[in-house]
Amino acid sequence: MNVEETLRYLGYGRGQGDLQTLKLVEECWQELEQAAARRSCFREYPLAFSDSGQLDLGCFQTKSLALSKNLKGCQAVVLFAATLGVQTDILIRRYSRLEMSRAVVLQAAAAAMLEDYCDQVNEEIRQEYEKKGLSLRPRFSPGYGDFPLECQPALLGALEAGKRVGITLTDSLLMAPSKSVTAVIGVSPAEGSAAEGLCIGKGCGSCGKRDCAYRREKS
Repeated sequence: MNVEETLRYLGYGRGQGDLQTLKLVEECWQELEQAAARRSCFREYPLAFSDSGQLDLGCFQTKSLALSKNLKGCQAVVLFAATLGVQTDILIRRYSRLEMSRAVVLQAAAAAMLEDYCDQVNEEIRQEYEKKGLSLRPRFSPGYGDFPLECQPALLGALEAGKRVGITLTDSLLMAPSKSVTAVIGVSPAEGSAAEGLCIGKGCGSCGKRDCAYRREKS
């Protein structure tokens, strides 16, 4: 139960909520634990850079200065997708009609739960690659910086995410279930990542690099 992160999503920053809010957060996490069906999948693809700035990720090509910076020095990428499942959406929609305050807290708790799950799976993947003398960059999702959302269909298609974990896309490129994440994770030699001072930890909250361009939590 990640109360601190849930409160951050609710706008409390590092401050503590009152007792009533904390009780509601706890109740929402308990309901989410019953509803959520955590699933994830990943696949590795080769990576190539062109002189024109185009990135070739094996299954699709894109131009993105932000993603190029994130993947500098990498030789491959891991495409990643994770979801909390459709029952989480159903739970939030139900309370949106019955009790909006609980629905808002459920949204925040689900976001924190999904982030924690992604960190957990990414750590397992990192340990696999570490045995090969490789390290992973922070996950970088379509929609971050100038990495276009239009890459979502190709990314999900390459993962066969609909068949494997039940993630589909709407016509407006929104994922269903809504509490889902896709990402590109760079693969590089371990010594290269350490030498460049790149983050290979489990998210922004655990990282001391305060001036990182991709930091989600500004200080």
